[in-house]
Amino acid sequence: MSRHPEVKWAETTDKIFLTVVLADSKETKVNLDPEGVFDFSAKSGPENHVYELKLELHDKVNVEESKINIGERSIFCIIEKAEPERWDKLIRGGKAPHYVKVDWDKWVDEDDEGNAGAGDMDMGGMGGMGGMDFSSLGGMGGMGGMAGLEGLGGMGGLGGMGGLEGLGGMGGMGGMGGMEEFEDSDDEEETANSGDKKDEAAKEEAKSEEHTTSAKEDK
Repeated sequence: MSRHPEVKWAETTDKIFLTVVLADSKETKVNLDPEGVFDFSAKSGPENHVYELKLELHDKVNVEESKINIGERSIFCIIEKAEPERWDKLIRGGKAPHYVKVDWDKWVDEDDEGNAGAGDMDMGGMGGMGGMDFSSLGGMGGMGGMAGLEGLGGMGGLGGMGGLEGLGGMGGMGGMGGMEEFEDSDDEEETANSGDKKDEAAKEEAKSEEHTTSAKEDK
């Protein structure tokens, strides 16, 4: 059985700010109809509970100019109204469901709309997918599930940084230790040569002593 996620909304004369509060959503599917029908489904939680929504918005919308951002904790939509006018409610007909609430953090009173920054929201800095056009989603299957963002999966290729095998060749620098062997062998040769020279010098001294001794004996 599906569940309903919490929905928060706010508005300006020309936009609706709609937030579906659902953390770590998977297999997210969203559709916005020009008549104002908003369909949503996703899975979330360790048990992959199914969450679904179907909201009939108060009036028609401009799908081409509407944006959506799917983040880690929520799905945020900026829905462009077909006609610039205050709705004063989100759902057409009767009372809104209990899970639909006013988003006072984003709410802008009509008298305040002319103030700098009032209602000036975009998808920048929100993380997730950034601002996507609803029109590019191509219907309910358009999202194809967030897990289907294979292109982003390519970022995992950076994990290959750990596989900088070429740097493994740096380990070959250990082979520089071999330089020590060469240096040691050179030292050994020098030591051997100096030892040979000492031996020769000792022999020469011995010979000179023999000559001196024999000369004394001759006297």
